[in-house]
Amino acid sequence: MATRLTDASVKRLAIPERGSKVYYDGDVPGFGCRVTATGVRSFVLNYTVRTSGRERRYTIGQFPDWSTTAARAKAQELRQDISDGGDPLGDLEDLRAAPTVDELCDRFEAEHLPRKAESTANEYRRSLRNHVRPFFGKHVKVADVTFADIDRLHRRITANGHPYAANRTLALVSKMFALSVRWGMRADNPCRGIERNYEGKRRRYITADELPRLTEAMAQFKDQQAANIIRVLLLTGARRGEVLAMRWADVDVTTGIWSKPGSTTKQRTDHIVPLSAPARQLLSEIRTQQVGKRHALGEYVFPGRLGDGHRTGDSIKKVWPELCKAAAISGLRIHDLRHSFASQLASSGASLPLIGALLGHSNPITTHRYAHLFDDPQRAAVERVGAIIDNAGKPNPKSPVRLRGQS
Repeated sequence: MATRLTDASVKRLAIPERGSKVYYDGDVPGFGCRVTATGVRSFVLNYTVRTSGRERRYTIGQFPDWSTTAARAKAQELRQDISDGGDPLGDLEDLRAAPTVDELCDRFEAEHLPRKAESTANEYRRSLRNHVRPFFGKHVKVADVTFADIDRLHRRITANGHPYAANRTLALVSKMFALSVRWGMRADNPCRGIERNYEGKRRRYITADELPRLTEAMAQFKDQQAANIIRVLLLTGARRGEVLAMRWADVDVTTGIWSKPGSTTKQRTDHIVPLSAPARQLLSEIRTQQVGKRHALGEYVFPGRLGDGHRTGDSIKKVWPELCKAAAISGLRIHDLRHSFASQLASSGASLPLIGALLGHSNPITTHRYAHLFDDPQRAAVERVGAIIDNAGKPNPKSPVRLRGQS
């Protein structure tokens, strides 16, 4: 008959020759001490799951880390949970099997990023590699991440001098946890409510005196393929990734039409735009040179150096500072060329809807950032009206103003 276990009696329990043996307690059903052939003593609880009838053994902890009194109290607590229909060992197994943030990152990269544009996917991978994975490590569970954790990640990146990167990372993590809800990993998104850093909208455009210097620098630049990529960006206002992925099959130089496939655009929809005469001329020259070198037309307008795929965005980012230095230009990003294209359209009188259509904006709010560029055309228009009104009250020898009723 089982007797009540004590610390003293547990120390004296016989060690089996091989395997293990359980010595049960006389007070709590199923509670006992398992002794192995190596002399290790652990407190356990045997129980039957009410819903399935399955017999389980839960290990409470080792002696003497756990005293007999503490282990017995834990066993009584577990038995109460079991009587209410619980399964302590099953809960523990579920916890151990629960996905980690690191595993969520893996699934996010494998299933979500292939749907994004290559440049966006690469940026997300960098953020995961440099910020998200190091912050959470290998073992933090998706279900355990809190608002405070995400806020701390955002503040840490900000404190390191990267406020914009902190916002980009927050947007990435928010999307990742939104997917985790859809995938059944947790019930809510812990990123909701995080206050983002203020971002002033950039209004940098290439100026009238910078453009000739950049043109001259491109003419003298050793990497003419990179220079041609910049020329196409200037002439079309397209995104860098769209130009890099440009295929000859999508360009009709004769009619001057570029049909961008949805796989290369930010909106993931097809986008058809007209090409100006200088753009058509440039593409014709590139095609002639490419056929002359390869004796055949490749798939991409700007093929990679090894002939596999197209030129990468990272390589263009590396040569851009060289071009800017040669042109004595500072503070101008590659993406600012797109803004410059829009500014030229606005200055020529193009409407916001037309600008949005040419740039491939799906949301009119995105195009509205260029509304301020209409200040000069609007001012010129009101000045013309003002001049007409002002001159209406002044005598004009060639066209005298007649008052009503005069013959």
